[in-house]
Amino acid sequence: METPWFAERPVGEVRPGDHGWLAYSGSEERDQVIGTFVREGLRTTEKVVYVTDAPAHRLPGVGPRHGIDVDAYSRAGQLRVISRRDACLDRRGGFEPAMMLDTLGREVDKAFDEGFRAVRLTTDYSWLLKPPGPPDLARMLGCEHRVGDAVSPSTMAMAICQIDRHALRPDELAALRDTHEVLVEVNPEYDDGILKIVRTFEPDGLRLEGELDAARHSVFAEQLAQVSTDRRRVHLDLSRLGFIDLGGLHLMARHATGLPAGEPLVLDHLAPDVENVIEMVGWHRLPGLVRGGRRTSPDPEGIT
Repeated sequence: METPWFAERPVGEVRPGDHGWLAYSGSEERDQVIGTFVREGLRTTEKVVYVTDAPAHRLPGVGPRHGIDVDAYSRAGQLRVISRRDACLDRRGGFEPAMMLDTLGREVDKAFDEGFRAVRLTTDYSWLLKPPGPPDLARMLGCEHRVGDAVSPSTMAMAICQIDRHALRPDELAALRDTHEVLVEVNPEYDDGILKIVRTFEPDGLRLEGELDAARHSVFAEQLAQVSTDRRRVHLDLSRLGFIDLGGLHLMARHATGLPAGEPLVLDHLAPDVENVIEMVGWHRLPGLVRGGRRTSPDPEGIT
Protein backbone atom coordinates (compact mmCIF):
# COMPACT_ATOMS: atom_id res chain seq x y z
CA MET A 1 0.00 0.00 0.00
CA GLU A 2 1.39 3.39 -1.04
CA THR A 3 1.79 5.92 1.74
CA PRO A 4 0.40 9.41 1.01
CA TRP A 5 3.18 11.98 0.67
CA PHE A 6 1.27 14.79 2.34
CA ALA A 7 0.97 15.40 6.08
CA GLU A 8 -2.27 15.31 8.04
CA ARG A 9 -2.41 17.99 10.70
CA PRO A 10 -5.02 19.11 13.26
CA VAL A 11 -5.78 22.77 12.74
CA GLY A 12 -4.22 23.61 16.10
CA GLU A 13 -0.87 22.34 14.83
CA VAL A 14 -0.73 24.31 11.58
CA ARG A 15 2.50 26.29 11.50
CA PRO A 16 4.38 28.76 9.28
CA GLY A 17 5.31 27.19 5.96
CA ASP A 18 2.16 25.04 5.83
CA HIS A 19 0.11 25.28 2.64
CA GLY A 20 -2.99 23.58 4.02
CA TRP A 21 -6.06 22.08 2.39
CA LEU A 22 -9.55 21.74 3.79
CA ALA A 23 -12.16 19.94 1.68
CA TYR A 24 -15.19 20.39 3.90
CA SER A 25 -18.43 18.43 3.73
CA GLY A 26 -20.63 21.16 5.20
CA SER A 27 -20.71 24.37 7.19
CA GLU A 28 -20.27 22.60 10.55
CA GLU A 29 -16.93 21.10 9.55
CA ARG A 30 -15.75 24.28 7.84
CA ASP A 31 -16.66 26.46 10.80
CA GLN A 32 -15.01 24.19 13.34
CA VAL A 33 -11.73 24.09 11.43
CA ILE A 34 -11.55 27.64 10.09
CA GLY A 35 -13.12 29.09 13.22
CA THR A 36 -10.31 27.57 15.28
CA PHE A 37 -7.70 28.77 12.77
CA VAL A 38 -9.00 32.34 12.96
CA ARG A 39 -9.61 32.42 16.70
CA GLU A 40 -6.25 30.94 17.71
CA GLY A 41 -4.45 33.44 15.51
CA LEU A 42 -6.26 36.40 17.03
CA ARG A 43 -5.57 35.20 20.55
CA THR A 44 -1.83 35.22 19.91
CA THR A 45 0.48 37.75 18.27
CA GLU A 46 -0.44 36.54 14.77
CA LYS A 47 -2.33 38.37 12.05
CA VAL A 48 -5.33 36.83 10.29
CA VAL A 49 -6.05 37.65 6.64
CA TYR A 50 -9.33 36.34 5.24
CA VAL A 51 -10.26 36.81 1.58
CA THR A 52 -14.06 36.77 1.44
CA ASP A 53 -17.09 38.85 0.55
CA ALA A 54 -18.66 38.06 3.92
CA PRO A 55 -18.56 40.81 6.58
CA ALA A 56 -16.02 40.38 9.36
CA HIS A 57 -18.62 39.70 12.05
CA ARG A 58 -19.87 36.65 10.11
CA LEU A 59 -16.50 34.92 9.87
CA PRO A 60 -16.20 31.50 11.52
CA GLY A 61 -14.91 31.54 15.08
CA VAL A 62 -15.54 35.17 15.94
CA GLY A 63 -18.18 37.18 17.72
CA PRO A 64 -19.32 37.53 21.35
CA ARG A 65 -20.00 33.78 21.71
CA HIS A 66 -16.29 33.15 21.24
CA GLY A 67 -15.09 36.18 23.14
CA ILE A 68 -13.75 37.84 19.99
CA ASP A 69 -14.40 41.57 19.54
CA VAL A 70 -14.27 41.77 15.75
CA ASP A 71 -14.25 45.56 15.59
CA ALA A 72 -11.38 45.83 18.06
CA TYR A 73 -9.20 43.34 16.20
CA SER A 74 -10.01 45.01 12.87
CA ARG A 75 -9.09 48.45 14.20
CA ALA A 76 -5.83 47.08 15.58
CA GLY A 77 -4.99 45.61 12.17
CA GLN A 78 -4.75 42.06 13.49
CA LEU A 79 -7.84 40.98 11.52
CA ARG A 80 -7.83 41.88 7.84
CA VAL A 81 -10.83 41.01 5.66
CA ILE A 82 -10.27 41.57 1.93
CA SER A 83 -13.02 41.36 -0.67
CA ARG A 84 -12.57 39.09 -3.67
CA ARG A 85 -12.73 42.12 -5.95
CA ASP A 86 -9.76 43.71 -4.21
CA ALA A 87 -7.84 40.48 -3.75
CA CYS A 88 -8.16 38.48 -6.94
CA LEU A 89 -10.64 39.77 -9.54
CA ASP A 90 -9.71 41.61 -12.73
CA ARG A 91 -11.65 44.54 -14.16
CA ARG A 92 -14.17 42.20 -15.81
CA GLY A 93 -14.77 40.32 -12.55
CA GLY A 94 -12.76 37.26 -13.58
CA PHE A 95 -10.47 35.35 -11.25
CA GLU A 96 -6.85 36.46 -11.66
CA PRO A 97 -4.34 34.17 -9.88
CA ALA A 98 -1.53 36.70 -10.21
CA MET A 99 -3.58 39.24 -8.25
CA MET A 100 -4.14 36.68 -5.48
CA LEU A 101 -0.40 36.02 -5.27
CA ASP A 102 0.34 39.74 -5.13
CA THR A 103 -2.30 40.21 -2.42
CA LEU A 104 -0.90 37.42 -0.24
CA GLY A 105 2.68 38.60 -0.68
CA ARG A 106 1.74 42.16 0.18
CA GLU A 107 -0.14 41.09 3.32
CA VAL A 108 2.75 38.93 4.55
CA ASP A 109 5.23 41.77 4.06
CA LYS A 110 2.89 44.18 5.84
CA ALA A 111 2.40 41.79 8.76
CA PHE A 112 6.19 41.56 9.16
CA ASP A 113 6.53 45.34 9.17
CA GLU A 114 3.74 45.60 11.74
CA GLY A 115 5.60 43.27 14.10
CA PHE A 116 3.38 40.20 13.97
CA ARG A 117 5.20 36.93 14.50
CA ALA A 118 3.15 35.14 11.79
CA VAL A 119 0.25 35.65 9.41
CA ARG A 120 -2.63 33.24 8.85
CA LEU A 121 -4.15 33.33 5.36
CA THR A 122 -7.37 31.67 4.27
CA THR A 123 -10.02 31.83 1.57
CA ASP A 124 -12.78 29.62 0.20
CA TYR A 125 -12.47 28.92 -3.53
CA SER A 126 -15.84 27.17 -3.83
CA TRP A 127 -17.46 30.21 -5.48
CA LEU A 128 -15.18 29.69 -8.49
CA LEU A 129 -16.73 26.29 -9.14
CA LYS A 130 -20.40 27.23 -9.12
CA PRO A 131 -22.63 27.92 -12.17
CA PRO A 132 -23.24 29.65 -14.46
CA GLY A 133 -19.75 29.08 -15.80
CA PRO A 134 -17.83 25.78 -15.79
CA PRO A 135 -15.06 25.37 -13.19
CA ASP A 136 -11.70 26.49 -14.53
CA LEU A 137 -9.74 23.72 -12.84
CA ALA A 138 -6.51 24.35 -14.74
CA ARG A 139 -6.47 27.96 -13.59
CA MET A 140 -7.11 26.94 -10.00
CA LEU A 141 -4.37 24.30 -10.11
CA GLY A 142 -1.90 26.86 -11.41
CA CYS A 143 -2.87 29.29 -8.68
CA GLU A 144 -2.53 26.69 -5.93
CA HIS A 145 0.91 25.60 -7.14
CA ARG A 146 2.05 29.22 -7.01
CA VAL A 147 0.53 29.80 -3.56
CA GLY A 148 2.35 26.70 -2.34
CA ASP A 149 5.63 27.95 -3.79
CA ALA A 150 5.15 31.23 -1.92
CA VAL A 151 4.00 29.84 1.42
CA SER A 152 6.11 26.68 1.85
CA PRO A 153 9.51 28.39 2.29
CA SER A 154 8.05 31.15 4.47
CA THR A 155 8.92 31.49 8.14
CA MET A 156 5.85 33.69 8.70
CA ALA A 157 3.00 32.62 6.42
CA MET A 158 0.59 29.71 6.88
CA ALA A 159 -2.43 29.18 4.66
CA ILE A 160 -5.56 27.04 4.53
CA CYS A 161 -7.31 26.83 1.17
CA GLN A 162 -10.97 25.88 1.55
CA ILE A 163 -13.16 24.02 -0.92
CA ASP A 164 -16.62 22.49 -0.77
CA ARG A 165 -15.88 18.84 -1.49
CA HIS A 166 -19.24 18.47 -3.27
CA ALA A 167 -18.36 21.12 -5.86
CA LEU A 168 -16.03 18.85 -7.86
CA ARG A 169 -15.76 15.28 -9.11
CA PRO A 170 -13.52 13.01 -7.00
CA ASP A 171 -10.70 13.10 -9.57
CA GLU A 172 -10.83 16.90 -9.74
CA LEU A 173 -10.87 17.14 -5.97
CA ALA A 174 -7.85 14.83 -5.74
CA ALA A 175 -5.95 16.95 -8.28
CA LEU A 176 -6.50 20.08 -6.21
CA ARG A 177 -5.66 18.28 -2.98
CA ASP A 178 -2.34 17.17 -4.41
CA THR A 179 -1.19 20.78 -4.82
CA HIS A 180 -1.02 21.03 -1.01
CA GLU A 181 1.47 19.60 1.44
CA VAL A 182 -0.83 19.54 4.48
CA LEU A 183 -4.35 18.17 4.93
CA VAL A 184 -6.02 20.06 7.77
CA GLU A 185 -8.74 18.63 10.01
CA VAL A 186 -10.49 19.45 13.28
CA ASN A 187 -8.57 19.25 16.51
CA PRO A 188 -9.03 15.90 18.30
CA GLU A 189 -11.80 15.66 20.84
CA TYR A 190 -9.37 13.62 22.95
CA ASP A 191 -5.74 12.56 22.62
CA ASP A 192 -3.59 11.12 25.39
CA GLY A 193 -0.96 9.52 23.18
CA ILE A 194 -2.64 6.11 23.45
CA LEU A 195 -6.12 6.85 22.13
CA LYS A 196 -7.12 9.67 19.80
CA ILE A 197 -10.77 10.52 19.11
CA VAL A 198 -11.48 12.76 16.12
CA ARG A 199 -14.84 14.12 15.02
CA THR A 200 -15.92 13.16 11.48
CA PHE A 201 -18.58 14.87 9.42
CA GLU A 202 -19.43 12.81 6.36
CA PRO A 203 -20.59 10.48 7.63
CA ASP A 204 -21.29 11.93 11.09
CA GLY A 205 -19.38 10.22 13.84
CA LEU A 206 -15.93 9.65 15.31
CA ARG A 207 -12.60 8.26 14.17
CA LEU A 208 -10.71 6.21 16.74
CA GLU A 209 -6.93 5.87 16.54
CA GLY A 210 -4.58 3.82 18.69
CA GLU A 211 -5.89 1.63 21.50
CA LEU A 212 -9.22 1.57 23.32
CA ASP A 213 -8.77 -0.12 26.69
CA ALA A 214 -10.50 -0.03 30.06
CA ALA A 215 -8.71 3.12 31.18
CA ARG A 216 -10.32 5.04 28.31
CA HIS A 217 -13.85 3.63 28.32
CA SER A 218 -15.36 6.59 30.15
CA VAL A 219 -13.96 9.26 27.84
CA PHE A 220 -15.01 7.25 24.79
CA ALA A 221 -18.52 6.78 26.19
CA GLU A 222 -18.75 10.54 26.81
CA GLN A 223 -17.66 11.42 23.27
CA LEU A 224 -19.96 8.80 21.75
CA ALA A 225 -22.96 10.14 23.68
CA GLN A 226 -22.13 13.69 22.66
CA VAL A 227 -21.83 12.97 18.94
CA SER A 228 -25.04 10.91 19.00
CA THR A 229 -27.15 13.84 20.21
CA ASP A 230 -29.65 14.88 17.51
CA ARG A 231 -28.12 12.47 14.98
CA ARG A 232 -30.04 9.49 13.68
CA ARG A 233 -27.08 7.43 12.53
CA VAL A 234 -23.54 7.54 13.88
CA HIS A 235 -20.49 6.00 12.21
CA LEU A 236 -17.26 4.98 13.90
CA ASP A 237 -14.19 4.96 11.65
CA LEU A 238 -11.98 2.20 13.09
CA SER A 239 -9.40 2.07 10.30
CA ARG A 240 -6.65 3.34 12.63
CA LEU A 241 -7.73 1.52 15.79
CA GLY A 242 -5.14 -1.12 16.52
CA PHE A 243 -6.69 -2.62 19.66
CA ILE A 244 -10.03 -2.75 21.43
CA ASP A 245 -10.87 -4.78 24.53
CA LEU A 246 -14.11 -6.67 25.06
CA GLY A 247 -15.35 -3.98 27.41
CA GLY A 248 -15.04 -1.42 24.63
CA LEU A 249 -17.11 -3.57 22.29
CA HIS A 250 -19.81 -4.08 24.88
CA LEU A 251 -19.81 -0.34 25.60
CA MET A 252 -20.56 0.26 21.91
CA ALA A 253 -23.31 -2.37 21.97
CA ARG A 254 -24.91 -0.84 25.08
CA HIS A 255 -24.89 2.55 23.45
CA ALA A 256 -26.43 1.14 20.28
CA THR A 257 -29.40 -0.33 22.16
CA GLY A 258 -30.43 3.19 23.12
CA LEU A 259 -30.48 4.46 19.55
CA PRO A 260 -33.74 4.83 17.56
CA ALA A 261 -35.11 1.63 16.05
CA GLY A 262 -33.49 0.80 12.75
CA GLU A 263 -30.55 3.14 13.36
CA PRO A 264 -27.58 0.98 14.38
CA LEU A 265 -24.10 2.13 15.33
CA VAL A 266 -22.07 1.64 12.14
CA LEU A 267 -18.47 0.39 12.35
CA ASP A 268 -16.57 1.52 9.25
CA HIS A 269 -13.18 0.47 7.89
CA LEU A 270 -12.46 -2.20 10.47
CA ALA A 271 -8.76 -2.91 10.91
CA PRO A 272 -8.01 -6.65 10.62
CA ASP A 273 -7.04 -7.08 14.29
CA VAL A 274 -10.19 -5.33 15.48
CA GLU A 275 -12.39 -7.28 13.09
CA ASN A 276 -10.86 -10.53 14.35
CA VAL A 277 -11.87 -9.65 17.92
CA ILE A 278 -15.44 -8.92 16.82
CA GLU A 279 -15.64 -12.15 14.83
CA MET A 280 -14.41 -14.04 17.88
CA VAL A 281 -17.11 -12.49 20.06
CA GLY A 282 -19.76 -12.85 17.37
CA TRP A 283 -21.82 -10.08 15.81
CA HIS A 284 -24.99 -11.67 17.21
CA ARG A 285 -23.71 -10.91 20.72
CA LEU A 286 -23.30 -7.22 19.88
CA PRO A 287 -26.85 -6.09 19.06
CA GLY A 288 -27.14 -2.76 17.33
CA LEU A 289 -23.64 -2.86 15.83
CA VAL A 290 -23.28 -3.36 12.07
CA ARG A 291 -20.32 -3.54 9.72
CA GLY A 292 -20.15 -0.48 7.49
CA GLY A 293 -17.90 0.48 4.62
CA ARG A 294 -14.54 -1.04 3.92
CA ARG A 295 -11.55 1.12 3.09
CA THR A 296 -10.32 0.35 -0.40
CA SER A 297 -7.74 3.17 -0.63
CA PRO A 298 -5.14 4.76 1.64
CA ASP A 299 -6.68 8.09 0.74
CA PRO A 300 -7.25 9.88 4.09
CA GLU A 301 -9.68 12.31 2.50
CA GLY A 302 -11.93 9.52 1.32
CA ILE A 303 -12.00 11.10 -2.14
CA THR A 304 -11.92 7.88 -4.09
